[in-house]
Amino acid sequence: MSVKNKGPLPGGGPDGHPPVSRQRRAVLLHLRGRTEPVTAAGLAAECGLHANTVREHLDALVDASLAARERAPADGRGRPAWLYRARAPQQSAVREYAGLATVLAARIARSSPDPRADALAAGEEWGRALLAGQGPARDPGDARVRVLALLEEIGFAPQPDEGAREVRLPRCPFVEAAREYPGVVCAVHEGLVRAGLTALGGDAERVALHPFAEPDACRLSLDTGPRGPSGDDDAEGAR
Repeated sequence: MSVKNKGPLPGGGPDGHPPVSRQRRAVLLHLRGRTEPVTAAGLAAECGLHANTVREHLDALVDASLAARERAPADGRGRPAWLYRARAPQQSAVREYAGLATVLAARIARSSPDPRADALAAGEEWGRALLAGQGPARDPGDARVRVLALLEEIGFAPQPDEGAREVRLPRCPFVEAAREYPGVVCAVHEGLVRAGLTALGGDAERVALHPFAEPDACRLSLDTGPRGPSGDDDAEGAR
């Protein structure tokens, strides 16, 4: 069964990298608009931002392989300034795996007597592998935050509410496959979250992923345990 609404954007973004903040994206666009390398100070004047702020964004873009940094030619005494230039956009590695995800999802959908159960089990194995060796969380809230950090790394760009119990997922690294086989691909993602919470010592019984719940996002419920009188997690578990 396929879905009709557009749903989340691809997890890798148009350049094949995890999405960056609006301000950092603006710095990158200014950098791409230049034909020659530029210093952080020169770009800051162009962007209307403080030089230290732009330098921080540029260093992050370099770390993400979206920009390159090189020394300017020596000119007199002192260390030459750093010059920055944008890297050419590259195809996302995530998109390469999306084709494989579609093939595997189709196989599960066609051959499994219980596609959702098998997809959940596959996601749980994935989650355990990703969190292997990590210590338990301090409390249920910490477990939720750490699972959301994992989803951020994978490319879901989670947007949690204040208690990290209800989460919007405006991006999905396998959205093309999920649109065609939501019952399989989305169950894999739900299994990933369940196993992640369990591996960290949390309670995954109330985890629920709602695929394509909004025109531009999925929703994830992480209400993983009882709440105390104040509305917080059970006092015993929150200590």
